[in-house]
Formats: sequence, C-alpha cells, structure tokens
Amino acid sequence: MDIAGKLMEELESKTSFTIPLFGGIPVSSSVTVTWGIMLILMILTLIFVRNLKMVPDKPQIVLETIVGFIYNFFTDILGEHGKRYIPYLGTVLIYLACSNLTGLFGITPPTKDLNVTAALAIMSIILIEYSGIHSKGGKGYFKSFAEPMVLMTPINILELFIRPLSLCMRLFGNILGGFVVMELLKLIVPAVIPVPFSFYFDIFDGLIQAYVFVFLTSLFMQEKME
Repeated sequence: MDIAGKLMEELESKTSFTIPLFGGIPVSSSVTVTWGIMLILMILTLIFVRNLKMVPDKPQIVLETIVGFIYNFFTDILGEHGKRYIPYLGTVLIYLACSNLTGLFGITPPTKDLNVTAALAIMSIILIEYSGIHSKGGKGYFKSFAEPMVLMTPINILELFIRPLSLCMRLFGNILGGFVVMELLKLIVPAVIPVPFSFYFDIFDGLIQAYVFVFLTSLFMQEKME
C-alpha cells in the first residue's frame, strides 16, 4: 500500500465496538477515547479532592494553582458577571487539552473527528447565545441584532452560523493538519525525526488549539453580554 493509501486508512473513522441494540449501534473510536478521558479525569478528581486541608500539601497546591489559573483567565475576559459559565469553559479546556495530548501515547485524538469538533462548536454557540439572552433579556437580545444599525441585521444573523463553523473548522483543521504531518513523518522517516515534531504537534500545538477554542468562545460570550 502506498503512503497516500496508508494515510487515508489512518484518517478513516473507525468503529471500536457495536452496541447490540436496535440492530446494532456502532461506537466510533473517538467516542471510546472520549469516554476513557472522562473516566480518567473523574478518577483523578475523586483522588485529588479527597481530604482537602486548610494548610495544603504539594498535590493540593498544584490543583489549586490549576483551578485558580482557569478562574482568573476566564474572569479577566468575562468579568464577575460571567463566573457562572467558568465551570463549563474550564471543563472544555481540560477535555480539549487531554484529547489533543492523546497522540503522545499513539492514540488518535478525538478532535480529529469532525463530529467531535462540530458538537463542541454547537454547544459553544448555544452557550454564547444563552449568555446574551440571560444578560440582556429576550427583548434586548433580539434588539442587539440591529446594532449598530438596522442595515447590519442580516450580517449579525449570519454570524449565528459563521461562528460555530469557524470554531469547528479551526479546531478540526489544526488538529487534523498536525496529525497528517506526523503520520507522514512516521511513514517516511520513522526512526528519529518524528520525536521533536511530536512534541510540537502533540503538546505545544495541541494545547494552543485548546486555549484558542475556549478563548474565542469566552470572547464571543463577553461580546454578547456587553
């Protein structure tokens, strides 16, 4: 099989197993990996939040530092009135970071699946619009589509579809691009060269994409809540 064929085989969405209901429900590998990430995060959460102390030890200090960074980061963007959305945004940030880092262990990142990035983008745009409705009320929310002038109404309505598409394709395209480059390097020069590139695409670029996704989501929310 040539390189292009091997690459296409890697990019194909694979079924991990089938649930024997309603004639069989296929479960993709991206869903299976996501369940694994959720399970690991839940176990780590239960471990780290047990026996919290007034005078924290080293693991608790690390945990409090991470939580504090997430809250401060989103509070700076959303302000005090946006704190109610931080648990969701922080969860998405942690999930995306973990998903994008799975490539280090030879596991295909769930974010390589367009269905995953599309679902995240749809949830984000629902949260963005909800934050606007909650902040301005129904009347103020619909009135905002005519701002700064009535002629802008069609463009503002079009943004409802452009924003989730841009969030989805930006995340999907960058993760897929890094995945393709790494697979090509593994096929052409499998010995040493992929190692430093793996650190870049799987760690640096993966974490950057997680950051950009939640940053843009919170930025759009702040704009809607103004």
